[in-house]
Amino acid sequence: MPDNPAASASKLAAREPSLPTTPARPWSLDAWLLARIGAALGAAPLRFVLWNGIERTLDSASPVASALIADRRTLLALALDPEREFGDAYSEGRVEVTGDLVAFLEALYRALEASRARGTGRKRAWLARRANDLQRARANVQRHYDIGNDFYRLWLDERMVYTCAYFPSPEASLEEAQLAKMDLICRKLRLRPGERVVEAGCGWGALALYMARRYGVSVRAFNVSHEQIAYARQRAREEGLGERVEFLERDYRDIDGQADVFVSVGMLEHVGLDNYGSLGAVVHRCLGAGRGRGLLHFIGRHRPRQLNAWITERIFPGAYAPALSEVFEGVLEPWGFSVLDVENLRLHYARTLEHWRARFEAVAVRVAALFDERFVRAWRLYLAGSQAAFSMGSLQLFQVLFGRPGDNNVPWTRQEYTGPREVPRGIL
Repeated sequence: MPDNPAASASKLAAREPSLPTTPARPWSLDAWLLARIGAALGAAPLRFVLWNGIERTLDSASPVASALIADRRTLLALALDPEREFGDAYSEGRVEVTGDLVAFLEALYRALEASRARGTGRKRAWLARRANDLQRARANVQRHYDIGNDFYRLWLDERMVYTCAYFPSPEASLEEAQLAKMDLICRKLRLRPGERVVEAGCGWGALALYMARRYGVSVRAFNVSHEQIAYARQRAREEGLGERVEFLERDYRDIDGQADVFVSVGMLEHVGLDNYGSLGAVVHRCLGAGRGRGLLHFIGRHRPRQLNAWITERIFPGAYAPALSEVFEGVLEPWGFSVLDVENLRLHYARTLEHWRARFEAVAVRVAALFDERFVRAWRLYLAGSQAAFSMGSLQLFQVLFGRPGDNNVPWTRQEYTGPREVPRGIL
């Protein structure tokens, strides 16, 4: 991307011959709209440059990056609804960012958080309350996960894991960190050979296969993504685990049978608040009375709040990242589950996204060939924005371990799953 804001502004203006190319008067409509944006963002270390030469630096210190706005229509949309309209404008090339995109978005998110605290931010509370019934859940999955395994294979790790990794050290590779994440989950759940596990929302099957192969358990994994289930079944056959792992193309509400362990990684975000009671009932029915344990791994917030409007409308339809209180009150407490451990891995997700972004940029030309340039720019913004949200604390990544309150067969200390690993005997 260009480093010279003035040159970049000229290029953007050249795309639209009808736009004025001479500087506007200081108190023009464009200057007023830009001032309105500046008032909403406060003293963020950002600079905005318009197609006609008007610019505004919001902080007296050096800005971390600049946004170059191509036309008055875009400027007006940003003034009215910056959170939603910025994503569309960037995807369509009507806004360019010079400098560090992640740093720009971190500063933007902090400013929007402060704007909400002052009562000037726009709220979209209705998004969280939309019920993700079975039909809508399938449609949401198709818009994000079923856009093609070939796409995800280009930039995910070799096992196609599309959830937060766990980095034993900051220098660990993405492949090492994804293996470490799966093993951490298994150890927290204290898996033993011969146990029955139900996994809700299994992605491309990596965790289910890992649990069966390394810990000797049998797994029934549920997912409504046709593309992911087909891939997972093929992998199970190739690895000789078809008798130990069953992948079912079914919604979590259709989970039946009994199990010793319930696990869900990266699915709770797609359930919707109105369905938390249904999910809790499924877990309760699956584990039965008395014993049984489970783990929920999910993107969350430090307090109830909507996700970015552009993300929920363009990238992750129907998604909602809950606060811990909403999960406890909606999923676990009504069915008498006891919370055993909570861990926040948000910086691990920021590092995961850093790896994903680097891999995505390395294959951006191939992604554009599969889709188009707008798709590339939208996903570039989505990955960078997610990294920014986790690094500055707008998003959290929780692992919640739970069980029955009367079951004393629980870890005595965290050392059981953070200390040296003991590989179970007698398994593959």
